[in-house]
Amino acid sequence: MGCFSSADESAHYGFSVCMLLEQYRAQLGWEKDGVVELGTGDATAISDVVAALPDLRVRSYDISATSVEAAQANIAARGIADRYVVEFGDFFDAADAAGGPPFATVISNPPYIPAPDRDILMPELWGGITGNDLVLQLLKSGYDNVITAVASYSDPETTVRTAEDLGYRVANFLAMGLDFGRYSSEPKVANHIRTLCAEGRGWAAEDGYMVAVVLFTRNPDVPGDRADQLLRALQLSSRQL
Repeated sequence: MGCFSSADESAHYGFSVCMLLEQYRAQLGWEKDGVVELGTGDATAISDVVAALPDLRVRSYDISATSVEAAQANIAARGIADRYVVEFGDFFDAADAAGGPPFATVISNPPYIPAPDRDILMPELWGGITGNDLVLQLLKSGYDNVITAVASYSDPETTVRTAEDLGYRVANFLAMGLDFGRYSSEPKVANHIRTLCAEGRGWAAEDGYMVAVVLFTRNPDVPGDRADQLLRALQLSSRQL
């Protein structure tokens, strides 16, 4: 396994996580409890967040030994290894072994490339046939607050409505337009994305798409219900399906 790197996407993800954690600091209670992370990557984005928020502690899991090694080096270089701990292993297995979510808040920039199967340029980026398998699994894991990336071409309507069925609201989000990169431009992937969009299960322009970093919450102390605003920001509306 290699390490995925996208400067624009990583910067957007890190900035958005930082903004959402800071804005909802009191309600999320992460100063006391910390947060857990699904998928570390090289840890660059969240290392910057931990450095910017001195009270933040993160426990992260990644299934790529290469990513864990790179992440630990980046974390050590920033001098935050006491507050950002990375473990090699499956996030969901670790949560189950602990007897349920030990944290109230989980953060993730999960794989969301949609394709008919995982035989793509970088299989670790495969998010299932519609691209949202990991997001849906995360929402079903029992955390009160889920901060995660949602891509416009990965069936976001189903993601949002599944979250609602599970008792979540879209408290807030930050959306950004991104250009297609090497992995989403692979013909097999690009053709599949066009099919999903034609079916009304996503949106993409000729050369780009939208990604929102979203705070889904079941916490009554967190205000806001911006699900329809989120879908509009992703160039969708609830009437498409």
